[in-house]
Amino acid sequence: MKLSVELPSVAYREGPAKLAALAAAVEEIGFDDIAMFDHVVMGHPTATRPAPMYPPEMPILEAFTTLAFVAAVTTRVTLSTEVLVLPQRQPVLVAKQVSTLDTLSAGRMRLGVGVGWQEAEYESLGMPFASRGRLMDEAIPFLRRCWSDTRIDHTGATFEATAIAMEPKPPQGGALPIWVGGFAPAALRRAGALGDGWMASVIGGADRMRASMETIRQHAADAGRDPSTLGMQAMLAPPPRDAAGKDFYRDLDAVARRAAEVGEMGFDGIAVNATAIFQAGARSVDAIVDALAALHRRLREAVG
Repeated sequence: MKLSVELPSVAYREGPAKLAALAAAVEEIGFDDIAMFDHVVMGHPTATRPAPMYPPEMPILEAFTTLAFVAAVTTRVTLSTEVLVLPQRQPVLVAKQVSTLDTLSAGRMRLGVGVGWQEAEYESLGMPFASRGRLMDEAIPFLRRCWSDTRIDHTGATFEATAIAMEPKPPQGGALPIWVGGFAPAALRRAGALGDGWMASVIGGADRMRASMETIRQHAADAGRDPSTLGMQAMLAPPPRDAAGKDFYRDLDAVARRAAEVGEMGFDGIAVNATAIFQAGARSVDAIVDALAALHRRLREAVG
């Protein structure tokens, strides 16, 4: 079972050296992957839009910049976005950023992508929120073309590239993994037809999770792909937005039981949210490291 840690942006408050120490500790403890979530801005509520899912003042470090920082202080863990809001970003630039990260990390990059939920964020970046699904479907194969083709030509509904080159290619080339997040029917189709894996959160119980996994595998088969090659990762709990969510990581027995349940569902990867660990009471980088070490031991006991 692969174990991923989503780094807490709040760690920046203790300075860059502490954030580097946290990343190095995650690797030393024995986790397999370090991930960053993505938001460029968070909107304030206005007369025409409700409050966002998270507080507008929530600190969020830019995902690619932070992963480059992490790459410099680690050697083994893979580096992931969980998930990058791909349709609100220009895909040629994303291809270059990811290729550079893969090159400088010696082939450790995994790109997790999703369509997002915040219209205000799309507006601020000059991208159409209503077209996000179509943009995503076009961007995923375009990224792979940038990472593999010597000469890149693409004419799509939104993006166009004529006789361009992008070098250096990432060490993983066009096989650089793109994992898709989300539970909407379009996201499940996209994960099966276009993605290399699915990034999920444990929401709605085992029956819903298993049904979603089966739907993804069926979409893969319908697209002429081998469903058995798709990875499946589940975050043990969604990002906390209430008191119960913020207490989840206080009870390691409950966390271990949830991990065992996820393994029984057929997932081959687990993600833990270090921001939630911070919210559960580990209020410093040193405390987060201690909590992650204890959590890692329990997870390995539960799922291997």
